[in-house]
Amino acid sequence: MSPQKLHRGFYLLPNAFTTGNLFAGVFAIMLAMNDRFESAATAIFVAMLLDGMDGRVARLTNTQSAFGEQYDSMADMVSFGVAPALVMYSFALDNLGRLGLIATFIYVAGAALRLARFNTNIAIVDSRFFQGLPSPSAAALLSGFVWLSAENRIPTTDSMLWIAFVLTVYAGLTMISTAPFFSGKSLIKRKEGDTAKRPPVWLLLTLILTFAIVALDPPIVLFLLFVIYSLSGWVVFFVRWKRARKLVDNRHKISQEESEG
Repeated sequence: MSPQKLHRGFYLLPNAFTTGNLFAGVFAIMLAMNDRFESAATAIFVAMLLDGMDGRVARLTNTQSAFGEQYDSMADMVSFGVAPALVMYSFALDNLGRLGLIATFIYVAGAALRLARFNTNIAIVDSRFFQGLPSPSAAALLSGFVWLSAENRIPTTDSMLWIAFVLTVYAGLTMISTAPFFSGKSLIKRKEGDTAKRPPVWLLLTLILTFAIVALDPPIVLFLLFVIYSLSGWVVFFVRWKRARKLVDNRHKISQEESEG
C-alpha cells in the first residue's frame, strides 16, 4: 500500500468513528419511536463511546482537520442533542402536553448553544474544565433515567413525569451555564523527557474499578454517576464564588484599614 493511500485510510478512520456516533444517535430515535426505550438509551451510550474515540484516533494518527471537527459537532448535535430529547419525550414528556414540548425544546436548544459556544471558545477556555455541562454527559443523564425506569418498569406516575421534566430542563439549562465541569485532561500528565502523554497507573486502576462497578448494574450505576457529575460543576462554581467573595472582602477590609490609618 502506498504512503498516500495509507494516509488517506488514517484520515477516514476518525470520521468512521464519528459516522458510527451519528448512526447510534439516529438508531436511538428509531428505537424510541418503536417503544424500545432500553435499547434506545443503550444506543446513546454507545454513541458516547464512539464520540470519545474519534478525537483520540485523530490525534494518534495526526489526521485532525477542520472538516472532522465540524462533522463531529453535527453528529454530536444529533446523538446528544436531538436523540436524548426525543427519547425522553417519547418515554415520558409527551404525557405532559405543552410542558413536555417546552422541556424538550429547552434541552435541544441548550445542546445547540453549548456546542456552538464550545467550538468558538475552544482556544480561550481553561482546558481542565468544560464551561457548562458537556452535551454527552447531559445525554447520559437523560438516557440513564430512561434506561433505569424502563428496565425496572417504574410506573408512569405524576411524580415520575415531573422528575423527567426537571431532569430535562436542568440538563438543558446547565449545558449553557458557566459552571465549570472537570474535563479530566489534567489527569494525564507528561513526565519530563517523555514525548507522549501517559496516564498514571492509579488512573488506569480507577478506570478498571469503575468499569467493574458499572458492570454490576449499568442503569443504576451510570445514572448515579452522571447525576453526581452534573452536580459537581455547581459545587466547583460555589467554591470559586466563596473564594472570590473572601478575596474581595479582604481587599475591602485592607483598603478600609489603610484609609483609616
